[in-house]
Amino acid sequence: MTLWTAILLASVLCVALKTLGYLVPTRWLDAPRPARIADLLTVALLAALVAVQTLGAGQAIIVDARIPAVLVAAGLLLMRAPFLAVVAASALTAALLRLWGWAV
Repeated sequence: MTLWTAILLASVLCVALKTLGYLVPTRWLDAPRPARIADLLTVALLAALVAVQTLGAGQAIIVDARIPAVLVAAGLLLMRAPFLAVVAASALTAALLRLWGWAV
């Protein structure tokens, strides 16, 4: 299988999956359980993305300035700080740690 064949196959599968989503009866989606599963799945996928981007570098686990920056962001989000302040504070935390050489 060539790369272009794989891309074409993946594209067809994506279109088919999206079409199946439109064919699902609305009464199935209005039930509380599917709505709850969709909400929890979104949170789980976002948490996994944050974990992979924070700790991963290829096949290795890296401990560097990103971990304290994410912890600062989580703390500020728990205190309900504005999102721009959260981003700025976590970026500043990572930058200062790298500047001081504590977490390369």
